[in-house]
Amino acid sequence: MSESVTAVLVFARAPEAGRSKTRLMPLLGADGAARIGAQLTERALQVAADAAIGPVELWCAPDCSHDFFERCRDRYGVSLHAQTGGDIGMRMAHAFDDTLRRHAGALLIGADAVSLQSADLRAAGVALRSHDAVFAPAEDGGYLLVGLRVRQAHLFEGIAWGSAGVWPQTRAVIERLGLLTHVLPTGYDLDRPDDYRRAVAEGLLVPEPC
Repeated sequence: MSESVTAVLVFARAPEAGRSKTRLMPLLGADGAARIGAQLTERALQVAADAAIGPVELWCAPDCSHDFFERCRDRYGVSLHAQTGGDIGMRMAHAFDDTLRRHAGALLIGADAVSLQSADLRAAGVALRSHDAVFAPAEDGGYLLVGLRVRQAHLFEGIAWGSAGVWPQTRAVIERLGLLTHVLPTGYDLDRPDDYRRAVAEGLLVPEPC
């Protein structure tokens, strides 16, 4: 294990039309939504690389075989890893189990965490040196980032994933476990057309052609 390195894990889904960013399809169509999914993944990888706190790993769903992931590996110099397990909680727990065997710490972000900046990742990396965990809550009740130095499987158990209760339920687990936790400012991820419009207006995404 590298004793001083914090890896950055980016969770992403293959940008396949009809399966990627489906809640954007009424606005952008299946192909446009998939292209935004790809753009979000590349943005997250660039943000992670610019943070320069450790190696960047792309954790792929449903597996690593999509040629988009191979292009990302070549373009950004990242390693590819397959997400495994059932729900998102199980997949995150597995990713931390794997990564913390190799590195002293890990930060995990979703590709759609569009408001996160490199400075946020650097702040999270600094906080993780003196805390058990670090989180960045999301406006919709979830969270954008989670960082750990030690495996904490209970953080990902019994959570109503995809609901507005994710962060409140996680906070309750944090309190029960007595984890010293640093909380970053709240941001937003990109799921719905209003999120897309907001990200475009804020210059975080290149808009799809009308």
